[in-house]
Amino acid sequence: MILMGLAPKLFILLSLFTTIQLTSSQQRFNDSTPPPPPPPPPPPPGPPPISPDAVLCNGVFLSYTYSTGTQIKPNDTKSQPYRFESVITVLNNGRDELKSWLVFVGFAHKEILVSASNAILEDGSSLPVSVENGTTFAGYPAADLKSAIMTAGDVTQMEARVELVGTQFGVAPPDVPLPKNITLVNDGWSCPKATQRDGNVLEVCCMPDPKNETGPIGVKRRQKGDLTIMYDIIRPYASSYWAQVTIENHNPLGRLDNWDLSFEWMKDEFIFQTKGAYPSVVDSSACIDGPQGKYYSGVDFSNVLSCARRPHIIDLPLTKYNDSNLGLKPYCCRNGTILSPSMDPTKSKSVFQMEVYKMPPDLNISAIAPPQGWQIKGNLNPDYKCGSPVGVSLSEFPDPSGLPSNRTAFASWQVVCNITQPKPPSCCVSFSSYLNDSIIPCNTCACRDCSSERVDQTCSTNSPALLLPPQALLIPFENRTKFATSWAELKHRKVPSPLPCGDSCGVSINWHLTTDYRRGWTARITIFNWGGTNFADWSAAVELKNAAPDFEKAYSFNATTVAVDGKNTTVLMEGLPGLNYLVAEVDAKNPSKDYRVPGKQQSVISFTKKLNPGIKVRAGDGFPTKVFFNGQECSLPSILPSNGHKGRVSTFLLLVLPVFALLSLIWV
Repeated sequence: MILMGLAPKLFILLSLFTTIQLTSSQQRFNDSTPPPPPPPPPPPPGPPPISPDAVLCNGVFLSYTYSTGTQIKPNDTKSQPYRFESVITVLNNGRDELKSWLVFVGFAHKEILVSASNAILEDGSSLPVSVENGTTFAGYPAADLKSAIMTAGDVTQMEARVELVGTQFGVAPPDVPLPKNITLVNDGWSCPKATQRDGNVLEVCCMPDPKNETGPIGVKRRQKGDLTIMYDIIRPYASSYWAQVTIENHNPLGRLDNWDLSFEWMKDEFIFQTKGAYPSVVDSSACIDGPQGKYYSGVDFSNVLSCARRPHIIDLPLTKYNDSNLGLKPYCCRNGTILSPSMDPTKSKSVFQMEVYKMPPDLNISAIAPPQGWQIKGNLNPDYKCGSPVGVSLSEFPDPSGLPSNRTAFASWQVVCNITQPKPPSCCVSFSSYLNDSIIPCNTCACRDCSSERVDQTCSTNSPALLLPPQALLIPFENRTKFATSWAELKHRKVPSPLPCGDSCGVSINWHLTTDYRRGWTARITIFNWGGTNFADWSAAVELKNAAPDFEKAYSFNATTVAVDGKNTTVLMEGLPGLNYLVAEVDAKNPSKDYRVPGKQQSVISFTKKLNPGIKVRAGDGFPTKVFFNGQECSLPSILPSNGHKGRVSTFLLLVLPVFALLSLIWV
């Protein structure tokens, strides 16, 4: 009876114990099970809806949309910086494909552009860069926008979106720093003034220009510039191609000596071999350690010329012209000299070819992208700023079989480069006259930027250069101190302390007014080479706004007037055959006693007064307003010789300078 009474109670206890054990075991099991995965993230926001104005546009619709902005350091009440993010949209709603689109954005708030997707700057500038005066964007890697007709309305092929990040100054949120304008730069299109929408959007609809005379708007017209570079694909293959590069000078004064061409590969390409030129550094290590070595495992990379992302290509010497492996290409092998067409049209361009290997996923015959970021420079030549390569009409070449026909390239791109004045230049000018016995020398720091240097305790960067006696022109600057100070004391002029710094120029040019009579006048130009580089086929030019039309003759140079910017105001000079070599500075015969001797060239130049009988030669018309050496503009003195001490310097300079020149030849 007792057991029967305890049975229900024992059953309840056992049930409770079992429940507790199961719950505990279940808890342990749950602890060992990974937690359920988090919910998937929300999909990224899609592109903003197409503007109603874009729907109505039957041409190319452009918009600039300001997205957001925040204040950044440092705190500055006068010029506070702010981060901005914006989007440029280019939508082709026209009937034809838009080739190599170019969009100008007129930034107006001292913007510094830090990044830009799906585009590069048309002038080839690298980011970050100041765009406060506006800049032009070029599509990259997709430069062309197809039409709705070609794609059945596929907006992804019709539209380009460029996301910008940068810094602007002075416009604090919630105000919006919109640019002044946005417009399509491509030939054959006309854009009205852009309009604002919703406070943060600038947009415009561009239409084909009814006055277009440049041909089909689908083909980019070739542009003019001081120098152009053609990148022509002459033999394409699935994994490689041969490109021909043509560098052509169009500036009547510009030139290049020892040219150095560089560009930047964007898709891991590398140069296997070249003809007509050569990399300045032969190195394939970047391929061996990079993806190229993994993909082209069977290639002997010891034969590869360059795997640099930015290779530098230089011309070959004359001795390699007939080399069957490297030369035998027209317009190659000239030691990197490209003359102006005014000097010799046959020597105004260089051509070379290179075999380029591609990388996945561009392994088909039509997948070719030209390199970007083109730069070209020379030795003591003008600076050039090059734009981005733009697809143009196909180049034509004579048929190699000799048949009277032409073959076209498979693809052609053009790069346009224009001269920019370097700061500082590499050459300077001194003035003198038969009316004054003092030489006005080159400016202090004419060829170096003294303002960016630390204060030099040994010389003054601000004091004007001391006037010189005539004989000091033939003496290196570091040896002129005694002559300059003695001359100043003789002329009762104050000598500053410290003395002015030198001009630091490798080439100096003296322009000396020798005579001025009723029917004409003469001047003498002397070119001094103080550097260590010899200049073959040198050239010099002087701009004489009121005198050049009356140019008569140069007695020791070849000289002619040339039109620059449509104005016949410049006289271009070069050495006579056999005398066209400006040698470098050398030691004198007795270096322990005598000064180093500069290379020099000299000629008298005569002018009439037939076309301008009222010309004021002595008052300034007889002195050039611009002087160029090898295409680079030189620094000019800020003052002209006065009319004092008449007659003394004419005889002295006419006698002394030729004598010194003769002695220097004897010393050498």
